[in-house]
Amino acid sequence: MLTLLVVKENLRVFYSKYSTILNILIKFILALICLLIVNYNMAYLDAAKNIYLIVIISIFCSVLPYGAIATILSVYILANIYKVSLEMTLMVAVFLLITAILYYSFSPKDAYILILTPVLFTLKIPYVLPFILGLGGSITSVIPISCGIFMYYLFVYIKQNLSTLVNSTSVEVTQRYTQMLNAIVGNKLMILMIVAFAITIVGIYLIKKLSFDYVRTIALVSGLVLLLIAIFAGNILFAVSVPIMELIAGIIVSILIAYIYDFFILAVDYTRTEFTQFEDDDYYYYVKAVPKLSLKASDKKVQNFTNNTQERKVRKRTY
Repeated sequence: MLTLLVVKENLRVFYSKYSTILNILIKFILALICLLIVNYNMAYLDAAKNIYLIVIISIFCSVLPYGAIATILSVYILANIYKVSLEMTLMVAVFLLITAILYYSFSPKDAYILILTPVLFTLKIPYVLPFILGLGGSITSVIPISCGIFMYYLFVYIKQNLSTLVNSTSVEVTQRYTQMLNAIVGNKLMILMIVAFAITIVGIYLIKKLSFDYVRTIALVSGLVLLLIAIFAGNILFAVSVPIMELIAGIIVSILIAYIYDFFILAVDYTRTEFTQFEDDDYYYYVKAVPKLSLKASDKKVQNFTNNTQERKVRKRTY
């Protein structure tokens, strides 16, 4: 535990000293990963295959807020789709516009969630988001994570069906749009993930607000149980199959990341809990204070060392 506290304190000092540079680096890496994922799934634009262009866009994104990064990524995706189909580009643009309106209306400060959600789904560890947002976010975090889930499954559908939809010359444009709309909105797996993540975030958030000991750990475990119940209930009700091994591996990794996050953000020592009360003219206040785990400067002890030989000589002379 002491070693972890030392690491935590060193990281805190390091981040506070180089926070500006680290934030730029984090944005650069996140933008680069997103662009590479887009290229891997839908690199229809020839210029998008140029690695130097991707690096330049990532460098430009590193000095922008997360909302602007999300906008640039959306334009980049639309440019790739436009290379294949103008009609599909207009349809995707409408979906992205609706997502942006919902997002900026309720939770405009959480743009990083909107970007991270598709990335973590691609990396097969999306469950870390509801755990961390339940512990460190708020109930409004449900909005950006739901929009991120919608965007991920929208891109998955485009990747899987774009060539079929574009080449269906015998099908009218209106019918193609209706087909795409029904396929996306009626995606049971997407709806299941949105509902399960929302339940998990709200459950963890409400439990962590309680005042008993080890409440955050209990909230995290409760969120895990809620997530599993929601997914398995969705499997039965919607007849949606979620790969069990992928689910288990993703949840194990997500729980470990969430626990590490909680330790480094808010680790407390329940053994030193204190209770106090005070009053004013209108109320009595009963306060429970739980100290955070932190390193304290150790008390310095000064010890005087004497020369034993000289001390013996002094004693002999006195005799």
